Parts: sequence; C-alpha cells; structure tokens
Amino acid sequence: MPQLPVLEEMLAAGMHFGHRATRWHPKAKPFIFGERQGIHVINLEVAQEKLAEAGEFAKQLAAEGKSLVFLGTKEQARAIVKAEAERCGMPYIVEGWIGGLVTNYDEIGKLLERYRKMRADREAGVWEKYTKKERSVLEADYQKKRVVLEGLSALKKMPDALFVVDIRNEKTAVTEAGVRKIPMIAMTDTNVNPELVSHAIPANDDAVKSIALVTKFIADAVIEGASQRPAASEETPKTPRHSERALVTAQQ
Repeated sequence: MPQLPVLEEMLAAGMHFGHRATRWHPKAKPFIFGERQGIHVINLEVAQEKLAEAGEFAKQLAAEGKSLVFLGTKEQARAIVKAEAERCGMPYIVEGWIGGLVTNYDEIGKLLERYRKMRADREAGVWEKYTKKERSVLEADYQKKRVVLEGLSALKKMPDALFVVDIRNEKTAVTEAGVRKIPMIAMTDTNVNPELVSHAIPANDDAVKSIALVTKFIADAVIEGASQRPAASEETPKTPRHSERALVTAQQ
C-alpha cells in the first residue's frame, strides 16, 4: 500500500475545507468535524481512513488487471486527472462525460474502435491517397474526436470502476454508474451525498492541492497493484511523455 498522506499534509493541501454550513448534505454528517465561521470542517482522521480503504480497492483492481476510469472535468482537476491517469496507465475523461459509457457500452465501444482505426490510418499515412481537401476534412474530424476519446482509447470493454473528483459536477456519470452498479471511488465534499458511491473519500473537491493529493494517492495504489500482476515487469505501462510536466503545471 502506498504511503498514506499524514494529517499535516492533508491540512496543508486544504483537504479539510468543506462548503458553507448552509449548503451541506445531511448524509455527509459522519464526515464533518465541526463548523468554523460558517464553513464546515471535514474530519481528516476519517478522511485518512477512507482514503486508505479506497486505495486498497484501487490496488486490488489493478492487481486483477481491471480498469479504473479517472474522471475529472472541472477546470482545476483536468490536468491533474490526465497526468495521474497516464502515469498509472489507466483511462481517463477530462473534457466531458460520454453518455452511455457504462449504460450502453456496445455503442461507445464501436465509437472507440472507429477512433482507433482513424488514428492508425492517420499515423500509417493511409490518408495520403486522398486530396488535400479530403485530408483537411479527415484531420478536422480526427482532432475533434481526439479531444474527447484519446483518454479512453485503450479501453476495450466496459469500465470496471470509476474514480471521480466531484460527484456533483459529474452527476450524470454517477447516475449511470449507479444504474449499472459500477463501483466508484470519489472525493465527496460536504455538499453531496457520499452514499451515492461505494468508496467515498471526504475531501475538499475544489482546491487544486487537495485534488492532487488524493488523485496521486489513488494512482500510486494502482501502480502498486499493477506491479503485483503476473509478469508485471513486462506489463507495467510506460509513463507517457509530458505527463509529469502536466502534473507540475496543474499543481502550480
């Protein structure tokens, strides 16, 4: 299991700051330490415990060769989620949830397959046989699809689980995953119902440092789990180019 962040690190990341007390969700009460100046304060001892449980789940998923889709489309989460998902070799979504990803994967799977073929044809020079105008149209279509689908390009079946930064912001994804009973690890602030997900991590889901701390820990757990698979030395994914630079940029 990766080294758990200590309470001082969690404090420094602002993980304990909840929302205004007037905007709280009653189901979040077990995770709330108290109230200061009208703001709820998250109990970091509980948060640390829940983070450890979520990490064990992520580690086990990876050890079994299963997929964990990292989802974070809010502005302050995108670069972090992308970089950490790439670092641990998991699929990700940072531009917008793709409706039907878990409730109608057959169709989404076909869309992903078409995208992979388009990418392969482009890289192999197949488009060179077309006119300049036709190549321009294909390139525009490819770039449009790339923005949305590239993070999922390695996904060959319905996701086994999701890691979600903000379940309020990603409510469509949470609803769909709930319908299909897909396990979810999620950062849950004081304004949401933690019972909507299987592995809730009470945490500030707005602060960049808080998002980075939690997302990195989950990615570390995935990497550790993947290392326990048979022939792990051959299967461990390479760190994509620019991923660490993207993470550093996101944390600044």
